[in-house]
Amino acid sequence: MRAYDQAQAFWYRHINYEQTPPRPSDLTLDRMRALLHVLGNPQDRFRIVHVAGSKGKGSTSAMLEAVLRSAGYRTGLFTSPHLCRVEERIQVDARPITSDEMTSALQDIERAEPGVARTVGPITFFEIATALGFLHFARRRVEVAVVEVGLGGRFDSTNVCLPLVSVITSISFDHMRQLGNQLASIAREKAGIVKPRRPTVSGASVPEARAVIEAVCRERRSRLRQLGVDFECTSEPGRITSESERRAQVRVRTAERSWPTMELGLLGEHQAANAALVVATVEELRRWGLHIGDRAVAGGLANVCWPARMEVLSRGPLVVLDCAHNVASAQAVIDTLAASFPPGRRLLIVAVSNDKDVPGILKVLSPHFAHAFLTRFNSPRSVPPEQLGEMLAQQSGLPFTICANPAEAWEAACRMATPEDLVCATGSVFLAGEVRSLLVPPAPGSAVCP
Repeated sequence: MRAYDQAQAFWYRHINYEQTPPRPSDLTLDRMRALLHVLGNPQDRFRIVHVAGSKGKGSTSAMLEAVLRSAGYRTGLFTSPHLCRVEERIQVDARPITSDEMTSALQDIERAEPGVARTVGPITFFEIATALGFLHFARRRVEVAVVEVGLGGRFDSTNVCLPLVSVITSISFDHMRQLGNQLASIAREKAGIVKPRRPTVSGASVPEARAVIEAVCRERRSRLRQLGVDFECTSEPGRITSESERRAQVRVRTAERSWPTMELGLLGEHQAANAALVVATVEELRRWGLHIGDRAVAGGLANVCWPARMEVLSRGPLVVLDCAHNVASAQAVIDTLAASFPPGRRLLIVAVSNDKDVPGILKVLSPHFAHAFLTRFNSPRSVPPEQLGEMLAQQSGLPFTICANPAEAWEAACRMATPEDLVCATGSVFLAGEVRSLLVPPAPGSAVCP
């Protein structure tokens, strides 16, 4: 355990842009390329699907991994940030990296660091995470890895790979300090993962974002397939009550065929759109020779496990956990609550990062709740709950309670809630992780707290 603790200490002492947002000058791929070169370029030893986007990229990645695993492939899944344990970020066949595996790979990275630092500067927390994922996938002989972008795309540490397919989910306002405050500039950063002569699948629907992605794909001669242009979907919402549950259903039609109706293990119309991206990506992977049958697609979509995405943690009262962290994803929470949950009094637990459109998120959420419990998660990026209260008071008459931490917010919500109510915790991945750890005990070896 001492070696594990020492390896983690090495990792965590590096600058972490998830806690302190980077300056534009910090964004470069030189450090990542140099580090991977010293490590033997492990990212070249398996096939990759690369996924970027403003929202939905984690869910889309999880669906793709579930489909590929259902098809019989040894899969890798790289995502960020984590909910409960850092090991969740790096999974093989839905199992997180073990402490021994992580220690060994981190020791190799630590030995490689001095030479890299001398030539291109000190590496960062996320660069180490990316190298750790690629090393682990290579050592475990992964056949196909689904790699989610951390921030943006163009200068993200993961953008050193050459994927079979690049996937861009929906584009909305997020990380505006780093990516710009126009959808076109945000789309240009996300489209940085498009590779020459490699296909791209896009879920961007806003015209200015779509135009940028089309232009980048033309320039790089990447065959582009777009939701709403080259393929489309319709869906039936799932339905959750205190006594019963009905899964959502999705129907996808592409230029090649009309797919049969499939069940979807995640709630929300936005997840149906993500599922359509998965289906279009599967058709592209088949062109690369991957054998992915229809039953594998249906099984992966139905059985995908991706916690804290409109996840029901208990009933009576209903407790729903979500990672919404921008205005578009907050609206998706509200739409899904309306479509899939019974009417009644709703209570909100919320905390938000200071690099988000905090007033915009509160404006979307507040009209739909009877009371809010304002709190903060354990990060310097978290907006103080008193500041959230000031914003909320300026916007609406929603009553609220200031809570020092998520545990206090949860206890206060439990005291107020009746069995007929619904409690929703949302606003940040970090909040979701802290709330989930209160309600669901961790299971050793599980991909997430189950």
